[in-house]
Amino acid sequence: MSRIKDITDVDGIRDNQLVGYGLVMGLAGTGDTMRGSPFTEQSARSMLQRLGVAVPQGSIKARNMAAVIVTARLPPFVSAGERVDVSVSSMGDATSLRGGTLVMTPLSAADGNAYAVAQGAVSVNGFQASGEAEKLTEGTPTGGRIPGGALIERELSADFNAVASLSLKIRNPDFATATRITEVINRFAVKTYGQRIAQAMDFRTVSIERPKRTTASRLMAAVGDLMVEADSPARVVIDEKTGTIVIGSKVRVSPVAIAHGTITIRVTESPQVVQPAPFSDGRTETQQSTNIDAEQKGAKVAILAGPSLEKLVHGLNRIGLKPNGIIAILQAIKTAGALQAELVIQ
Repeated sequence: MSRIKDITDVDGIRDNQLVGYGLVMGLAGTGDTMRGSPFTEQSARSMLQRLGVAVPQGSIKARNMAAVIVTARLPPFVSAGERVDVSVSSMGDATSLRGGTLVMTPLSAADGNAYAVAQGAVSVNGFQASGEAEKLTEGTPTGGRIPGGALIERELSADFNAVASLSLKIRNPDFATATRITEVINRFAVKTYGQRIAQAMDFRTVSIERPKRTTASRLMAAVGDLMVEADSPARVVIDEKTGTIVIGSKVRVSPVAIAHGTITIRVTESPQVVQPAPFSDGRTETQQSTNIDAEQKGAKVAILAGPSLEKLVHGLNRIGLKPNGIIAILQAIKTAGALQAELVIQ
C-alpha cells in the first residue's frame, strides 16, 4: 500500500529551470587562460565597463577568473526574497573553481525573463594537485554549488486555492492504479463531503473536482494521505554493461526446457622433427601436428516454470548460471514467447 501523494503528481505544480552565465573571481591561478577562453576576457571587460572602468582589449592576463554556467531550480509557489541553491560549472579551460566567488549573475527561465540573481562563494568538493611528473585529481574541481546562493526577484503568481478542478498524474501509468485511486478518493469524498469528486480520465490521469466547502490545499492534503495499492507491470530490466538484472514481482514464465553450457575448444600445435634415412640424400624437415579437443561444461537441461518470482529465481539459480548466462536465457525465453513480461534492455 502506498500513499497517493507518493505515486502521483499534481498537474501544473512543478519546478522551473533557471540558467545564467557569469564569472567566478578570486581563483588562485586556476582560472581560464585568455587565449584558450577568449569569451572570459570579453565578459570581464564588459563587466568592468558597466562599473565605469575602461579596459583595453588584450590587457587582462591574470588567471584568477573563470566563465561559468549557473543553473538552479525555481520551486512552485516561491515568493520574492526566498533563496534557492545554485550549481556552478566551468565552461572554459579553468582547472579548479576552489576558493572562487561568483559575481552577481541573473538567472533566466525559458521565457527569457530573469527570476533570480545568484552570487556568493562557490563550494567545491573536488581538488587537483600536480607536479612535474604526476597529477592527482579527486572529484570534479571545475564544478561546485552555492547553498542558498540565488535570491528570488520575481515570483510566479498563482492562486492555487481558487482552482476548481485538479488533475493527478500517475508516475507509473496503469489503468488498475487509476481505477483504485478513483475509488479510494470517492469513498473518502462521499463520507466527508457527501459527493463523488474523482474520475479516471485515462491510465495516467485522475481528475478531481474541488468541493465548494474546502480549499484546494486542504483537499490535496487529505487526498494525499489516502492509501492505495499501486499496480506494477510485469517487467524485466537488464543492464548488460553491469550485469544487473531486476525482475518484477508480476513476471511469469510458461513451462520451458532450457539447456545452457559453454564449449571450450583447445587447439595444440606439436611440431615434430623428421629425420631422413641413413646414407640418403634427404633433408631434416619439420612436420606439423595439430590436436583439437572440444569440451562442453555445465550443459544441463532443466524445466523452468515460474508461477512466482521466488520459483523463477530459484530455477535460474539451480542451473548454476552467472549474470551473463541469465541475461542470455531471459532473452531466449522472451523470443520463444514463454516470458510473460516486458523485457527492457538498457
